[in-house]
Formats: sequence, C-alpha cells, structure tokens
Amino acid sequence: GGNQTQTKFVLLGITDSPCVQAPLFGLFLLIYIVTLVGNIGIMVLVWVVPSLHTPMYFFLTHFSFADVCYSTVISPKMLADLLSENKTISFAGCVMQFHGFAFFATAECHLLAVMAYDRHVAICNPLLYVTVISSRVCWQLVALSYLIAFLSAIIYTGCMFGVSFCGPNQIDHFFCDVSPVLKLACSDTHSSEMIIFALVALNGVSTGTIILLSYIFILRAVLRMCSAQSRSRAFNTCASHLTAISLFYGTIFFSYLQPVSSHSSLDKVASIFYTVVTPMLNPFIYSLRNKEVKSALVK
Repeated sequence: GGNQTQTKFVLLGITDSPCVQAPLFGLFLLIYIVTLVGNIGIMVLVWVVPSLHTPMYFFLTHFSFADVCYSTVISPKMLADLLSENKTISFAGCVMQFHGFAFFATAECHLLAVMAYDRHVAICNPLLYVTVISSRVCWQLVALSYLIAFLSAIIYTGCMFGVSFCGPNQIDHFFCDVSPVLKLACSDTHSSEMIIFALVALNGVSTGTIILLSYIFILRAVLRMCSAQSRSRAFNTCASHLTAISLFYGTIFFSYLQPVSSHSSLDKVASIFYTVVTPMLNPFIYSLRNKEVKSALVK
C-alpha cells in the first residue's frame, strides 16, 4: 500500500447547516428504525412460520440480512455526526466502514440476481422448480454471492486505501466512500479508479443482465396466462420488484461508474437513496405486498 500518514479523517456530513441537522436526525432515525423493524421482522417471520420455508423466502431472509447490515454500517455513524461536533473517524474505522459497506452492497446485487432467477424458474418451469432450486442449490447460490462479495470488497478496499494520504483529511461525505476518499490521496489514483470502475461494472452488468433476462422470460410467460387476474397480479409484482431494482442499480451506477473528477454534490443525494432509503423500502416491496406474508403476519 501507500504511505498513509493520516491517522484519522473528518466526515463533513450531509450538511453543515445547524438548523437542518436536527430535523434530518429525526427523519433518518425514523427511517433506520423502520429498516431494522421491517427487515428483522421478515427474517423472524420466515424463521418461525413453516409455510414460508421455501427457496424464495430463504433468499429473502439473506437479502433482508444484507439490508440490515449495510444500513447499520452507515446509519449509526451518520446519525451520531448529525448531533455531534466531533465528526472524526479513524483511518482503520474508515477502512472497516467502507469494506463492510462494499461487502454487503455487492452481496445484495448478487442476491437480487439469485432472487430473479428463482422467480424465473418458478414461473417459467414450475414442474422442474423443486429439482432445479433444491435446498443444496439454495445454499450454494447464497454462499457464492457472499464469496464474490467478499473478494470484490477486498479488492475495492485495497485499491481505495492502498494509496498515500498525506494532505487534507476532510471527507466531503457522510461516510467513507470511494470518490471523496480518493480525492484526498497524494499519489496517483488512476489505476485504482480503473480497477474499481471495472469491478463495479462487472458485478453490476453481470447481475443486472441476469435480472433483466429473468424478467423478460417471466413477462413472456405472464402474457401467455389465460386469467386476467393472474396477469395483473404478476405484472404488479414485477413492476414493484423492477422499481426497487432500478432505484438501487441506478444510484449505484451513478455513484461509481464515473471518474472521481466528475462527482458533484448530487452524489450525497444518490448515496442517501441506496444506503438509507432503499433498505427501508425493500421489506414493503418484496414482502408486505405478498399475500403469504400478510397471512403469516395475521397468524
């Protein structure tokens, strides 16, 4: 790595206006609580209700787990900084925060692809579903998602913090993200930027392609359904899932698939969506619109 002489960084946060920080703290605290209650609630519900012991909900529990973890990596520090004048974070803390975020965010991308593939098999090949998506295959797909995410996060973190930091230490962001941290580097960051760009593109495009193809086949199967009610229900489900996926991927791509010099203040807005808002919305989109989950909640 580089010669890091910085022992700590200062996170400038979302805003420097004192009159706005208290209302933002209340808003983001509420969002974080809803995120925890919604996602942990789904995990507990799937665990205690036998009728939900299916591959779809197995993948959903891991998806909710990733949501809880990568939101928790960011939100508590962000909330504390909104009420505190001391907004410093140690160099090691910055490394750990980014690594945790990169790991769980990348895992979520791959879990989204796994969930889309699961729905594709269930709708397009229902007779082969039990054979194709067996219990062993479920564990293998989840383990592979976490393995790819872990290796990717190691590379992201190594590229990001393997340069020299010997000048300014103020990070113009509310967490240790790629662009604002690399702006503080004293050494050349071009190779690090290119590796991060390529790996984000590889993870994003590969998982995005699987999701897109899965939903294309699903929509083709839905259009062949005889029942208008079945088509309407399937279209509503697909539309909800694709909305959440578009929000997550759109903001991720906006933040990471551009050069460091091109980043602007809009990055913070995009970051708020994929680190704070999307984890809160996912339980409602993926579960609470589902009749099986509603029935399990009532029981």
